[in-house]
Amino acid sequence: MPAATDIDATHDPAVLSWVESANADDAEFPIQNLPFGRFQEPGERRWRIGVAIGDQVLDLRRAGLIRHGDMRRVLNLRPDARRALRRAIHDGLRADSASYTTWSEALVPMDRVTLGLPCRIGDYTDFYVGIHHATAVGRLFRPDNPLMPNYRWVPIGYHGRASTILPSGHDFHRPRGQIRAAPDGAPVLAESQRLDCELELGVVIGRPNALGSPIPIEQAEDHVFGLTLFNDWSARDIQSWEYQPLGPFLGKSFASTISPWMVTLEALAPFRRAFAREPGEPSPLPYLDGASNRAHGAIDIRLELRLQTAAMRAAGQPAERIGRSGFAEAAYWTVAQLVTHHTVNGCALSTGDLLGTGTLSGRDPAEAGSLLELSQGGSRPIRLANGEERHFLRDGDAISLRGGCERPGFRRIGFGDCMATVLPARG
Repeated sequence: MPAATDIDATHDPAVLSWVESANADDAEFPIQNLPFGRFQEPGERRWRIGVAIGDQVLDLRRAGLIRHGDMRRVLNLRPDARRALRRAIHDGLRADSASYTTWSEALVPMDRVTLGLPCRIGDYTDFYVGIHHATAVGRLFRPDNPLMPNYRWVPIGYHGRASTILPSGHDFHRPRGQIRAAPDGAPVLAESQRLDCELELGVVIGRPNALGSPIPIEQAEDHVFGLTLFNDWSARDIQSWEYQPLGPFLGKSFASTISPWMVTLEALAPFRRAFAREPGEPSPLPYLDGASNRAHGAIDIRLELRLQTAAMRAAGQPAERIGRSGFAEAAYWTVAQLVTHHTVNGCALSTGDLLGTGTLSGRDPAEAGSLLELSQGGSRPIRLANGEERHFLRDGDAISLRGGCERPGFRRIGFGDCMATVLPARG
């Protein structure tokens, strides 16, 4: 049976679409991508299932490709059925397809719709796979021992709050919580002054596993539908006071932002890499190791972190890139390893569950994916092109994440936008 890592006719860079905007050199959503998401037209209350193509959304139900509006049923398709659906969409959007006469009526301009959460998210687990981020942050607090002994053996994660995951474009209020400013002082209830962002990817679970049935690593990717951009906003001052000994809580649960499009594993096939640890690093335990994971477990996704202040927005200045990284270089663990480890104790994953990667920072300081790193824990301000400085985020600041894949001989594909603006705290 074909695998999600196989390259086939849907990846052919020579194929064009009858949707002209998908053929532009800078198109994020060419016919070789076809990410899934949910949308509403003005006045609608129910979400519809769509696929992004150029600057349009193809309504899958109106095109006759599905007979329902339940994204969970799409996510839960068996791998062969999922690939067959992708192939049918691709073939119908080809420039030489006869489907133009009927499918053109199923297209909606993307700037006319509201894009929501890509699916209904059940549970949310945030991992900590970015070894350079973990090392940089650890060095701020434990200069002599930045990484804890378990980091190189266990994919570290914590259970997050799914109810506060917001779709791109939904702004949020600065959180309040307990903060202890002085080491020996009493805490106070106050607005966070060390509000931060995190450059992450999200892994969307497709097919579930039964309770008590671990997922072997060679089958792990059969349970993954696709990847999204993900920003796990963090109140560092609340987090630093509360997280010992049980980990993140209110410093993380006030808001997280997710991009509206799920880029399928099939679309990412041309951008796979061999997964290998650097010399001197321990090999994963046997349950986290497998031939397929070693051969192409890493995925080459280029990522960017951008900031636009209120002053920049008022002056008509675009967001400025303040960080960049790559998933394959930043991640110590692969997508398959996260799924397998999450279920090794018998934990049941459900359709629509989200696994965050944790902050994906590169080795170089300029490749950091959070302000905590970029400002060296708040000790060194970031200077922007317009002269403004930031240690952490201020009210009115907007953060946007961008992601894409490029490889010679293939079309570039993108992930869309993942953006939100910080609003003043309530009350």
